[in-house]
Amino acid sequence: MRFEPTMVREEKTARQLFEQVKANPARAKFGFGNRVAIVNVDFQQAYTRPDLFPRTAYVTDPDQIAHVNRISAAARRLGMPVIWTRVMYKADAGDAGVWGTRTNTPDSLQNIKADSDRHAFDPRVEIDRAVDFVFDKRMPSAFFETPLPSYLVWHKVDTVIVTGGSTSGCVRATAVDSLSHGYRTIVAEECVADKHESYHYANLTDLLLKYADVVNVAEVDAHLAALAG
Repeated sequence: MRFEPTMVREEKTARQLFEQVKANPARAKFGFGNRVAIVNVDFQQAYTRPDLFPRTAYVTDPDQIAHVNRISAAARRLGMPVIWTRVMYKADAGDAGVWGTRTNTPDSLQNIKADSDRHAFDPRVEIDRAVDFVFDKRMPSAFFETPLPSYLVWHKVDTVIVTGGSTSGCVRATAVDSLSHGYRTIVAEECVADKHESYHYANLTDLLLKYADVVNVAEVDAHLAALAG
């Protein structure tokens, strides 16, 4: 048997397609559960400070970090987990694996070294190190070979709210793994960012269609307020 291509082709931008899917009133949702965790992916200067690292940093919503700080504080007040990840590699980059083999410039991924300016958290993020869980990762997903899965089980989490960057990279990988681990997965639209509008919205559309609820951060605020009673 042989079939002609069935792939749909439309003269619409990635953003237009995302807005079309998001506006569909019949779109089913996974919804929020009762025990949330906020997983804040890679709010480190390599990705959040275009003034310092214009080749690797990105800004989509100028208020992204303020939104993330607010929902993280709300979850913390409820006694629910707040997690912060960063990417870094050892001096010889031997722990970057094949991911670190395509380029080798000062801006390359595998050259984010421990305690460097690129590894440092953005000074605007509000981390409570007494209670928040902070760890480094090596691969895109916050779940891959990290303590996150067991941490979420211990805290009886049923809903993972993902923020950070990039939308097309570590956010997407984390959201897919979150669903794969059995969690209701929420991506707060204003809380994620990418280098290019096309990558950003194409990946939000794919997440929305398959792996996560992509919602406005106001919905996250409202859910956390409802949990607080």
